[in-house]
Amino acid sequence: MELQAYLSRINFHDTLSPNKDVLYKLQKHHLLNIPFENLDIHYGTKISLSINDIYRKVVIRKRGGFCYELNGLFHQLLMEIGFNAKLISAQVHTKNGEYSPEYDHMAIIVNLENQDFLVDVGFGKFSLEPLKLELNRKIIDSYGEFQFDKYSVDYYCINELKNNDLIPQYIFQNEERELYEFQERCEFHQTNEDSHFTKKKLISIAKPNGRLTLNNSLLKITRFGIEEEIEFNESEFEEKLGQYFDIKL
Repeated sequence: MELQAYLSRINFHDTLSPNKDVLYKLQKHHLLNIPFENLDIHYGTKISLSINDIYRKVVIRKRGGFCYELNGLFHQLLMEIGFNAKLISAQVHTKNGEYSPEYDHMAIIVNLENQDFLVDVGFGKFSLEPLKLELNRKIIDSYGEFQFDKYSVDYYCINELKNNDLIPQYIFQNEERELYEFQERCEFHQTNEDSHFTKKKLISIAKPNGRLTLNNSLLKITRFGIEEEIEFNESEFEEKLGQYFDIKL
C-alpha cells in the first residue's frame, strides 16, 4: 500500500502525526471522498478481504466499498501512520429491535493518550468525525448527536440522539479482532438473500452540506437538511453512477 496515494485519494495534504487533530481530519476526509457502496455484489465480482485487493479497488480504481473493505483499509492506514488502532466486531440494531450476529459490522477503536475513540468510515450515514468513548454523555457531531451507553457487562452501545430519544445503532466489545475473522459474514452479505446488501444496488457519499445516495432507480440529494428525490429507469443506473459518482464499471 502506497501511503501517499491513499492520502491523495482522500484529498488529505496536511502534516501526518498520530494525534487527535489528524485522526479527526482523516476520518472526515475519508467520508467526503470515498463512497459506501455494494456494487460488486450485484455485478458478480467477489469482494476480497486482502488489504492489497481493497487498496487496488478503493485507491487505484477510485471505487468505494462496504464496512469490511473501508474500515479494514482505513485501519491499515492508521497503523502505518503510527496510531494505536484495532479492529472491532459490531452487531447492528435491526428493525425488529434485535441485533445482528457477531462480525456483522467492522469498526475501529483508536486509543490516544489513554482515551478510546470509535472510528467508523464504513457505516453509511453515521458520524462525520470519531466519537470519544465516554458513557452517557452527548456527543455533538456535524452529522448528528450521539451517545454511548452500556448494553451489558461486556458490550457498549452507540446510539444516535433524536429528540432526546436514544436510537441504537450497534453494540460492540472493546476487543481486538483480526481481519480474517470477518470472512464468514463478508461472504454472507455477498451471497445470502437475507442480507440487505443483496437486495439492491447502493452507493452513498457524505458531502460538506449533505449527502448523495443512489440505488437501482432512485437518486437522493440532500443539501442543508432538504432532500430531493429523482426517480429514473433502472436501465439508466450506470449513467447516473458516472454522472454523480464519476464511477464507470
